[in-house]
Amino acid sequence: MSTMIELAVVGAHLSGMALNPELRDHGAVFRRTVATAPCYRLFALAGGPPRRPGLLRVAAAGSAIETEVWALPASGFGRFVAAIPAPLCIGTLKLADGTTPKGFLVEPEGLVGAEDITRFGGWRAFLAAPPPDEPPGAPPHPPNQASTGRADP
Repeated sequence: MSTMIELAVVGAHLSGMALNPELRDHGAVFRRTVATAPCYRLFALAGGPPRRPGLLRVAAAGSAIETEVWALPASGFGRFVAAIPAPLCIGTLKLADGTTPKGFLVEPEGLVGAEDITRFGGWRAFLAAPPPDEPPGAPPHPPNQASTGRADP
């Protein structure tokens, strides 16, 4: 049996989002939903489409961010990771359950023009929130293409 490598995702590869089939196509199986340790900031990166998040580990003023942990066979993990575009990258995440899987991060240069969305606690909550210029109670905004194209996390 192949060795399974855990991978934490925070964006377009989450369950039900457009890029989730890429994980499954590489043999991934869902393991759990768990927050990060409170040492991260989450950003909506500039550019696109698609809109995509970037997770950055910080020394201070971090928060817990929602993740999903998937497990991929080593061969599938290698093929999957080889296709990740900059400024996204794979590193080791610290999760609230004490585990340290590999996971999506963003290179610092990718934060130029990015919006800090840490206050939402995760990509899904950010996408579900009305844009800041809409009054409370306004109908939800149309999809922002965050779930389309090649990106994550």
